[in-house]
Amino acid sequence: GGQKFIHSGVEKTRKVREMIGDRPIHIQIDGGVTPETAPLVAAAGADVLVAGSAVFNGGSVDTPEVYGKNIRAIRDAASAAQ
Repeated sequence: GGQKFIHSGVEKTRKVREMIGDRPIHIQIDGGVTPETAPLVAAAGADVLVAGSAVFNGGSVDTPEVYGKNIRAIRDAASAAQ
């Protein structure tokens, strides 16, 4: 798990968003989405972010609340950039 974030995807996302215009088409990013990278892709136009390792990092059966905290951190970071 834990794909690396590919920074060149930010500019590609921006270009795709420009091509889409105002049509109701979603852009999904999957790979390396964290609270640090979510604002980059959200600002570029991605509106569906898939996070795996960043969600489960630090959580366990004994501490499931960590999952929610991690999800909120990613959502908040992405929302702040839009």
